[in-house]
Formats: sequence, structure tokens, C-alpha cells
Amino acid sequence: MDFTDVTTLTINTIRAHRLRTILTMLGIAIGTASVILLTSIGEGLRSFMLGQFTQFGTNLMGIHPGKSTTFGLPGVASSTRPLTLEDSEQLKRIPGVEKVVPVSFGTGRVEYKNRGRSVFIYGVTSDMPNVWKFKIRQGSFLPSGDPRRGPPVTVVGPKLKHELFGEENALGKYVNIGGRRFQVIGIMESKGEMLGVDIDDTAYIPVSLAMKLYNKEGLSEIDLTFSAATPVEVISKRVTNVLKERHDNEEDFTIVSQTEMLATLDNVLNILTMAVGAIAAISLLVGAVGILTMMWISVNERISEIGLQKAIGAEPRQVLILFLAEAAVLSTSGGAIGVLVGLSIALLLGFFIPALPIQIPTMYVILSLLVSIAVGLISGMLPARRAAQLDPLEALRTE
Repeated sequence: MDFTDVTTLTINTIRAHRLRTILTMLGIAIGTASVILLTSIGEGLRSFMLGQFTQFGTNLMGIHPGKSTTFGLPGVASSTRPLTLEDSEQLKRIPGVEKVVPVSFGTGRVEYKNRGRSVFIYGVTSDMPNVWKFKIRQGSFLPSGDPRRGPPVTVVGPKLKHELFGEENALGKYVNIGGRRFQVIGIMESKGEMLGVDIDDTAYIPVSLAMKLYNKEGLSEIDLTFSAATPVEVISKRVTNVLKERHDNEEDFTIVSQTEMLATLDNVLNILTMAVGAIAAISLLVGAVGILTMMWISVNERISEIGLQKAIGAEPRQVLILFLAEAAVLSTSGGAIGVLVGLSIALLLGFFIPALPIQIPTMYVILSLLVSIAVGLISGMLPARRAAQLDPLEALRTE
């Protein structure tokens, strides 16, 4: 019995039991499609999250008040000393540090004539666009100078500008923030959203005025950029030494580097993607049980046929190959259908729901197809071995 004979017999057997064949392939197809669909969503979420953070650059470091060691958020715990403008000035002198931005932020109402809007208000300095990778669309950003004495000027995000001024030119106009007049000197380029926060719906004012506006003695955080030639560990150590010296040798602050955060986030999202894929792969086990059941029934129904084949000279190995070929065709066909269905649904979701991050991982597509084939062969092995080991005389007696 050569390859042509095996192929012919396999196709004829599958055609003779169309309904059973469809039901068997359906289990594998659903499992494969589930793996592809869920891992596509997981991979899309991973790329989306990483993209959200990398838009600010990778050589970025944030210093937050309060020590966070095992759990919680930086700044939640009370610190011995708050971070101050003087701290930020000292950090500028560290070798390898390029730009430093002291930050004080909160929410407030920005008003112009009879229009008003409650938004995030960031108190920063002139180096903010360089540190956060932001760009100015019109006008200019906050002027440089002593961060302790900022003029009453503001730069607004494009959405806030549109809501307050419409098509009117906003440059040179005055808005009211916290009961004080600020002159609009610039409009930012659109940056979109980050983790649900609309960065375009914001206002930027000098950090000293923000601290007075929110009655804060300390800063919300200090952000800095450092040279790519200097390892992040070195910069972190230098920052720690400088701040501990200023804080009575107390490490009452938390340093978070963009590199470390991205590495941790990437690991977490990779584990999430694999976990989602593993959950979806349970469907493949259901398909495997289906193949095992159907092949076992097939052996019982074809005992006399197997006996006849062996009586006219078919070897156990050939019978084994015949049944394994059936299992391989069923699993491969089901896997291929599952891949097409999974890819189609993923593409349709991406088309009709643009906000849903979808990215089809080629590795998981190939892996799911290979696994479906392997599952079929493994499931078909036991019934195939049973068929190969049947005694021809006993098999013929069942006629």
C-alpha cells in the first residue's frame, strides 16, 4: 500500500462520514481560532501599552516623594522631606544628566469669557518639551529662568484650545486659572491619550505658580533625561546619593526609570499573552477528545474492513499509517480552517473597532497550527494502534 493508496482510502473514508468529519474538525477549528484571536488581542495590548510609554523616550527617569518598596504607589506614603525645587536644581549638576523638570500637577478650571473647562494643570519648566518629547504647534513654551519666579503665562493643549477658543486665535489672550489671569503664549501639538488620560486636554504653567495654586510645599515628582552613553544604574546611584545627602541620609523617595518600567511591563504583558493563549488552548484539548472519540468509533465500525485488509496482506504498520493519516487530515484541515477563521475575526475586529488593539502574532499562528496537527496525531495514535493490533480472523468474525 503506497502513498496514493493511503491518500485515496483516507479521502474516501472522510467523504463517507461527512457529518462526523465536520464535527471532528469543528473542535480543532474552534480551539485554533480561539488561540489566534485571544493572542492577537493580547499581543495588540502589549504593543499598545509599550507604545504608550515609549512615546516619552527610553532615557527618562522619574523621582517621586515617598519610599515605595514592596507595594503601593510612589508618593502615597508620607516622606520625611518633600522633593523641592532646590533638589531639582542639584540634580542638574550630576554628570550624565541632561535635562531636569520639576513637576507639580493637579486639576483646575480654565476659563475664557463664558467658557470653562476642568482639566489637568501641570506646573513645569521650559525643559518639559525636551524631557517629555512634546512639541509646540503654535507660539512658544514657558520661558527659561529661575523656576522659583515664573511669569503668569500658560501653554494649552490642542483640545483645550478648541473647547475654549474654537477657531479664534488663542495666542495673546488671557484665561483665568484658579482666580488668576494667565496669558496664552503657546499651543501644543496633539499627543493623544495615555492610559485613559487625554494629554491634549491640559494646560501648562510655571511650576512655582502651580505650587502656590495647589498650596503645595513640595513637588509631585522630578523627571530627568540622561545621556544614552551612561548606564541607567549609574545615573540612579548618583541621583540617590545626591538626594540622600540633601535629605539627612534618608532614602525617602522612589526612583523609577523608563527602561526598568518598560522591561517589567514587557514581561508582565508577555506572561499575560501566554496565559491567554494557554486558556484558549484548552479548546484544542476538547478537539483532541473529539478526534480520539471519532477515531475510536471509526475503528469499531470498520473492524471487518480492517480484518479483510490484514487477511489479504496488509501489515500492522500499514493499518497504523492509514488511521494516523485520517487523524492527520482531520486535525490539519480543522487547524487550517481555525487559522482562517481566527485571522478573519481578528482583522474584522480591528476594522470595525479601531480602538481595540489587535496585532496578529505570526509565531502563535504557526504554533497553533502545528499544535493542532500534533494534537490530532496524538489523539489518533491510540485508536490506530488498536486497529493495527486486531487479529484478522477475530475481525472477520464480526461481519
